[in-house]
Amino acid sequence: MRLLLIAALLASAAPVAVHAHEEAAPAAQSKPVPKEELLKPPADAVRYSVVSEAGKHGDQWRWQLTDGRTAYRWSQELRGWITEMDQVTTFGPDGTIAALTVRGVTMSGDAAEEFRVANGRASWKTANDAGEAAAGGWYIPAGGVGIANAPLIDALAAAGDAGLAFLPSGKGRMTFGPTEVIQGPGGAKTVQLAFISGILPSPLPVWLDENKRHFADISYISVVPAGYEGALKQLRDVQEKATAEAVAGVASRFLTPAAKAPVLFDNVQLFDADKGTFLASRAVLAQDGKIAAIGAAGSLKAPAGTRVIDGRGKTLVPGIWDSHLHIGDDWDVLSNMANGITSFRSPGTTFDRAVDATKRRAEGSLLMGEPFISVIIDKKDPLAAQGAEVVSSAEEAIAAVRRVKEAGLWGVKYYTSMNPAWIASAAAEAHKLGLHVHGHVPATMKPSEAVAAGYDELTHLNFVVMESMPREVIDKSNTRARMEGPARYFKDVDLDAPLMKGFIADLAAKKTIVDPTIVIFEGMLTQDGGKPHPAYAPYMGIISPVIERSAFTAGGYPLVEGLTRDDYRKSYAKMVELVRRLHKAGVPIVAGTDGWGIELIRELEIYRQAGFTPAEAIQSATILPARVVGADKRTGSIAVGKEADMVLVDGDAATDLGALRRVVTVVSDGYVMDADELRTAAGYSGPPK
Repeated sequence: MRLLLIAALLASAAPVAVHAHEEAAPAAQSKPVPKEELLKPPADAVRYSVVSEAGKHGDQWRWQLTDGRTAYRWSQELRGWITEMDQVTTFGPDGTIAALTVRGVTMSGDAAEEFRVANGRASWKTANDAGEAAAGGWYIPAGGVGIANAPLIDALAAAGDAGLAFLPSGKGRMTFGPTEVIQGPGGAKTVQLAFISGILPSPLPVWLDENKRHFADISYISVVPAGYEGALKQLRDVQEKATAEAVAGVASRFLTPAAKAPVLFDNVQLFDADKGTFLASRAVLAQDGKIAAIGAAGSLKAPAGTRVIDGRGKTLVPGIWDSHLHIGDDWDVLSNMANGITSFRSPGTTFDRAVDATKRRAEGSLLMGEPFISVIIDKKDPLAAQGAEVVSSAEEAIAAVRRVKEAGLWGVKYYTSMNPAWIASAAAEAHKLGLHVHGHVPATMKPSEAVAAGYDELTHLNFVVMESMPREVIDKSNTRARMEGPARYFKDVDLDAPLMKGFIADLAAKKTIVDPTIVIFEGMLTQDGGKPHPAYAPYMGIISPVIERSAFTAGGYPLVEGLTRDDYRKSYAKMVELVRRLHKAGVPIVAGTDGWGIELIRELEIYRQAGFTPAEAIQSATILPARVVGADKRTGSIAVGKEADMVLVDGDAATDLGALRRVVTVVSDGYVMDADELRTAAGYSGPPK
């Protein structure tokens, strides 16, 4: 998701190790410089806090070395995920980076990065890539310490409309937004919102001080000067309002009366999600936001003013669902629509964002698929989830459930630090109020116990795997153990033994839903780095070269001592086999990504590897999630009388699930939108490969 990527770029780690990629030995072989050998900031170093609404997660520092170079340090722990790195930067006479060295470890492994300018050439090397180019321009690191980007931001602010050239490629410029007065250690301070183009597909927000120099980065995880932590929500509200105003201008180009005129898709292959069949040579007419008629190709008479779209060589499928897609910001949801995601479940959105986004969508000012939103409830704890409703007792947990219902939201999601003793009563209250109950499995609790306590659904496949893990892993599953345990041990688990065989049978008997997000684990467990992750390879060259270096080709989860990447791959292969067995047993599987949404088709391709038919895979992202949320009577399939939520894709989805990436036309709530125009509006430079 885009907010997380902003945090990754300006707080500069690759986006949570989930976005990880393929085989290049350096990432697997390198050993990060240990924390004890990193630079130690002096007492007079300038300090920044790394914070979210959940609290403080770490610090970043800046100071000058005696030789004139600038040093930076970053220390952070995020629910057990560790970032410890330093950076030393040499600036040239023109203020650009002449050299930098990054050392340490991030959530994605080795942070090592080198950049040098010599003899008119710039060269760089990271754990995942290396290259060179003619010198000139600002180097954008693949990682590094977030506040080390401040000089670039200062230079962009000073450059005006001329902007600045980037290395390895690209060009950026800055535009300025509203000012805001905040309170801090020195009293009132005026800061200004600005947006940078040329780094991400859409404008990247930053905050400047009264001298138009870098002040703070506000995102999923924010970086603010020490003493200004209290201004976080104030700055976020202003930033989100300005973003919403910008994206509303884009949305208004698509959500027009003309876009809701009748549309006839003729000569298409139609996917009947209800029956799980593909029908050749069909025609589908949508009118007044509903499916008006379905018949043989050429058989339907269209009303006057109907737009006719020839579907030869194409497949018409229901609007796609991502069952694990956090809302992100307004640019995020526009990008999702460009990829055919007309409905989604957001399993963990703050009350303010949930209510605001839903309201603006209903008003027609936000171009977003229909959301079904859960709120995270977690115990008050240093390892509590960001954005969670934190509680300190069973009574407070029940009260939080009631607030979710009062806000008109769809479900509650319990998290890994939740007290297991509070689950049953809180889940019972949720069910009484008609809310869905799902989530991570709390530390010390097995997934079978969570299901017995009231879970309707298990979120992420590693928490299904947790049933087979040693007690020391289960007891620490609110730390890195939730990934390291399955990576280490699952390859040796016998799925035919009574423990897992019985658990799978129990899930099937209770119709407990599983949201595997297995594409995450493909990235974390199988990829060495340096080559694009299969989920992202089709998007190389069309979104952002910065994203490609920092995320799309990043390495997988750091190796646990004594294990190899092949060991991890064996555990991942066993996960794919687990999905196969869950599906074969009749456990409902819904497709989700916990990413940017672009990973969804890869999720379906992995289901195909796990034995799903193409029709079953597509059902997991159409009619099945619609049934889970109780919306299947009006959406989730293409049937007369249902809402006009459809996606026309180029190719035969019955034989090639990759065709679902090649979106041609999106129909959402009856609005007919050209996918190329949507992608351009979202900042893509072309269609996926």
